[in-house]
Amino acid sequence: MVSLPVYNRTGSEVGQVEIDPAQLAPRISKQLMHEAVVMYQANRRQGSAKTKGRSEVSGTTKKMYRQKGTGNARAGSRRSGVRRGGGHIFAIRPRDHHYRLPKKAVRLASRMAVASRIADDEVTLIDELRFTEPRTREMAAILKALGLEGQTLLVAVETHDANVYKSVRNLPGVTILPVSDLNALEVLRPRRMLMTRSALLAYRDRVAPDGHLKRGSEPEGEAAAPAEGPEEGPAEAAAAPQDGPGPLANAPDEATGAAEHDPETLASAPDEEPATGAAGGGTQ
Repeated sequence: MVSLPVYNRTGSEVGQVEIDPAQLAPRISKQLMHEAVVMYQANRRQGSAKTKGRSEVSGTTKKMYRQKGTGNARAGSRRSGVRRGGGHIFAIRPRDHHYRLPKKAVRLASRMAVASRIADDEVTLIDELRFTEPRTREMAAILKALGLEGQTLLVAVETHDANVYKSVRNLPGVTILPVSDLNALEVLRPRRMLMTRSALLAYRDRVAPDGHLKRGSEPEGEAAAPAEGPEEGPAEAAAAPQDGPGPLANAPDEATGAAEHDPETLASAPDEEPATGAAGGGTQ
């Protein structure tokens, strides 16, 4: 559990917020965060780099000199890549660098990034951040009072506010995003992170609505205590033995059972007549 102090606009502490980084991410994986950052950076590449090969550079296609008799190495085109002014041997072509990681991995990397910032004490909380009109000077004064001046910073707010956005966008090295748009690259790129109290609580409820519990688990003290013994229902009570003759009273007679399985008795027994009528389908 980490206790984060909450400051006001003048830099005075007005409260604290306790949060467990494990609520956001059970563990921190540097490898997963690195893969997510590399993915975001690769997707930002234009992929428009291009160089000319030997078929694209200007120059004659005439053979430079005859094949034999000059004492020089044999040579053909002047546009060969081994000569000055020739084309690139392995020319760079425009390509698409875009790729995607699994959605669950990307979301987990974002939660790990925020949890690592909180665990490393690199998150500053402010009680509220509101402006009646865009005021970059007031925003710069707030950052100076909080000791965040002169360093790269990410400002995370609960929802998009046009006045707050316009007050932050002109400050060098400072970016602003709502908590719904946070990702691993935007969280890990700056040196510090400034969040409002409501933004932190909203992000915690967004990524971990059940707190530290997983789906299907119960908090301690709320689980129902096991019963001391099994309760008998109506069906079980009816099936239970009652006072009276024992089980031997209901057992079939030995003689009767022997007669039923005797071959001679079965042979002498009359055959059963087939059922007649509409149900049996008999003849009239």
